[in-house]
Amino acid sequence: MLPPPRTKLLLLAAMLLLAVAHAARAAQEGGKKPISTSARATSASAAATQLANLRAEVIRRTEAARENLVKLLAVYQQELRRRSEELALRREYYARELISRVELEETERGVAQTRANIQQVRRWIAEDDLLLTEALAEEEIARLSRSPGSYAVTNTLIRYSGVGPWSLADAGKIERYFLNLFGRALPVSAFGQTPVHDQMGYDHREAMDVAVHPDSREGQALMEYLRKAGIPFIAFRGRIAGSATGAHVHIGKPSLRVTQR
Repeated sequence: MLPPPRTKLLLLAAMLLLAVAHAARAAQEGGKKPISTSARATSASAAATQLANLRAEVIRRTEAARENLVKLLAVYQQELRRRSEELALRREYYARELISRVELEETERGVAQTRANIQQVRRWIAEDDLLLTEALAEEEIARLSRSPGSYAVTNTLIRYSGVGPWSLADAGKIERYFLNLFGRALPVSAFGQTPVHDQMGYDHREAMDVAVHPDSREGQALMEYLRKAGIPFIAFRGRIAGSATGAHVHIGKPSLRVTQR
């Protein structure tokens, strides 16, 4: 069975986001009271600092959790090698009638379970990469133009504020286009709201993430299709400069924090 390495992180993130909500609410309520302009500015500055610190803490904890997952992955990979060697021996023993079918099947189940564990941990790492990519780019996204139809490019991301109709119900059109062009399924990594988005406080209900690098042939074709259809998107080149880690195309409007709506 897999240990729950993400549980404590997600609980902490939820607590931090509650603190963010309380801080934002306090700042708004403070703005309604008849206080001086300087006091209001000081209060707003303090709230902004607190929000920035909390956001940085969520990112730090997520990065730490990802490092632990990478270590866990290495452990499972080593275990898979050991179990696979054992399975090869047991198949030989079974062929020579030295062990029972039950003993062989037990070893086969162990190999299958370890492979399943590896796939789950890899999914968790990929989720953290996407989360970190968007969290680290949050301020940059906010600085870019939001005017309808605008198209902005930076070293780390591309944002298109399309005004065409879009909902997750239209995802099938994009999937068919990608399948016809590249002969494989669209690599969707997150479709609509997921447990991770819930825990981290992001509104991802009408968005989906596609695991393609925006500078790849597939990424370029996908973005061209989206622009022609007027569908908004943000393409992330990765959370680390020069690396494809976390690179993806977010289709739909930016995933604003629930506390910001």
